[in-house]
Amino acid sequence: MRATALLERHRALGARLVEFAGWEMPVQYAGILEEHRAVRQRAGVFDLSHMGELHVEGGESGAALAYALVTDPPALAIGRAHYSMICASDGGVIDDLIVYRLAPDHFMVVANAGNAPVVADELRARMAGFDATLDDASMRTSLVAIQGPLATSVLAPLTDVDLPSLRYYAIAEGHVAGHAALVARTGYTGEDGFECFVAWDEGTDVFDALLAAGTSQGVVPVGLGARDTLRLEAGMPLYGNELTRDTTPFDAGLGRIVKFGKPGDFVGRAALQAAQERRRTKALVGLVVRGRGIARHGYAVFERGANGAHAGMVGMVTSGTQSPTLGEAIAMAYVPPADADAGTMLEVAIREARVPVEVVALPFYRRPA
Repeated sequence: MRATALLERHRALGARLVEFAGWEMPVQYAGILEEHRAVRQRAGVFDLSHMGELHVEGGESGAALAYALVTDPPALAIGRAHYSMICASDGGVIDDLIVYRLAPDHFMVVANAGNAPVVADELRARMAGFDATLDDASMRTSLVAIQGPLATSVLAPLTDVDLPSLRYYAIAEGHVAGHAALVARTGYTGEDGFECFVAWDEGTDVFDALLAAGTSQGVVPVGLGARDTLRLEAGMPLYGNELTRDTTPFDAGLGRIVKFGKPGDFVGRAALQAAQERRRTKALVGLVVRGRGIARHGYAVFERGANGAHAGMVGMVTSGTQSPTLGEAIAMAYVPPADADAGTMLEVAIREARVPVEVVALPFYRRPA
């Protein structure tokens, strides 16, 4: 397994370590529930150094990425970012990404840990013939995030970046805890927060500085367990669950990011146009369990038969948990479009029982304005 530069710090903090996407990562420290609530109420600090950072540079870097991805990176202003996907020629999702524009001819693509090598190889292949180069900086970059209502007040004394003026999905160069850094106002929790990209061996200093600055205010280290419950409450998809090679952006309700109007062709255009035009066979929905139990990944979803009779299987749960914020069991699932309207009652097979669930609009949680 690979390890981030912060592995010994996680051990010193008593983290429970697990294998995740080929990395040894902390799943929790004090506990998932406590860490989740800290992020919602105060702030939490995350080691995300397992993510992939791919730098694309050159006179045709924007055009190369426009061909490789479904979005239109050349339309980004310098210092801005957007959510994107790289799709196969058949329209299936290879990975979902964040694309940052750092300079006119310099972009940074952040890929999921397990997919970063595949994304790097795909981008290199698709960039052939363009005046652009790809530098995989994943093993030279530590990524430390602070997320939650106190994120700005904790980070501000440690950085020369003007955080109040940094917009959501924006990035700026500066320093954090005395180290050169890229600071982005992005995250995967549904809360305000920042992601700090620094040199590999400087990640521990940044992590320690954020914890030291926030400990008196209840800021805690947070593992992958709470990161998952936070993103699920926020209705954010996870690759391998809601997004796979067998799903298109349109299946996941994210067709808006596919930019058919951008100049030139892009990989997967024909298949994605067909997916947009054809009648959908599945839709991603939110579910709230109205009985006992938790609807977990892989559990079958059924229609409700008349007068309590069992009906046929119609879908599958992609993610599920007991929501610490809402106090009820929530899930995301793919179901037929006919069953996707809010208020529709379905059933999920939990252990030996079929438990009623209600379709609700996503996300389950929005942070207070």
